[in-house]
Amino acid sequence: MATLEGDARAAAGARAGRLGFLLDRPEWLGPLMIGPAVLYIVLVVGLPFFLALYYSVSDITMGSRTLGFVGLKNFVSVVSTTKFQTSLKNTFVFAVVSQVLVMVFANVLALALLKDFRGKWLIRLLILLPWVAPISLGTIGWLWILDSIYSVINWTLQALGLISPDNWPMWLGIPHLAMGSVITVHVWRLLPLATVIILAGLTSIPQDIHDAAAVDGAGFWRHLFQVTLPLVRPIMLVAALFGLVFAFTDMIIIFVLTRGGPYDTTQVLASLAFFTGIQGGDLAEGAAVALFLFPLLLAVAVVFLRIARRTEVT
Repeated sequence: MATLEGDARAAAGARAGRLGFLLDRPEWLGPLMIGPAVLYIVLVVGLPFFLALYYSVSDITMGSRTLGFVGLKNFVSVVSTTKFQTSLKNTFVFAVVSQVLVMVFANVLALALLKDFRGKWLIRLLILLPWVAPISLGTIGWLWILDSIYSVINWTLQALGLISPDNWPMWLGIPHLAMGSVITVHVWRLLPLATVIILAGLTSIPQDIHDAAAVDGAGFWRHLFQVTLPLVRPIMLVAALFGLVFAFTDMIIIFVLTRGGPYDTTQVLASLAFFTGIQGGDLAEGAAVALFLFPLLLAVAVVFLRIARRTEVT
């Protein structure tokens, strides 16, 4: 018995020694630490991506048990439809307009949160709530806020005398109001993330730079555009890149609020891929729609990161 226990302790000591040897070597420590993250990305992102590539060049549907190779037929068929062209235009409008608003409001909030005032912790909590709360629940709340009958916005506007009871706007039923509504909810959703990122960049600026600008007589606007914003530009570009990726790939807001309506005027590529592939049963064309923006997003990411790197170096 003593011999077995001694052998077990010796084996455990040998394993611990080998692990310690690996942890003490820099060329092994890095791969060991980053390995779980790489495995997670491969399983969660890599496998579905390659599966979508495989589906997009096949004729697979929800009810088929076999699939055949069709080449680029699905991509040609999808691009030629009016619904795809409308969704592509809506995707760019939705992403660009919402991201411009997010960056403007995020800078304003970040600059305001740099100041010390009473109740600052409560303001930070309220700003972070949209990002912490589940997006589906938050969007359902907005669905009630924008409802044509129970809308608190319409009741408030009527109480202020700005609209009449017979002229309530249908926020989700008129094309331009529906697009404005989904953009507003998306801005509400992404504003906390951009604010936190930009606030981190603002707090990293040395106080000596602000003091030097004040000594030189720089006013608020000159200080903002010639000192503050150029120094946080790399951080802003990273925040903008995250926002664009979310805007191009997220479909929850569209799905809950409008389902692409009215008349596909709020349909984006992400929601079109879902409705085509999952609800419509055509997995091949749905995969083709989902993959269409991959080269574009990759190019945007490379350009943004290069600009951020050059700005940071200079």
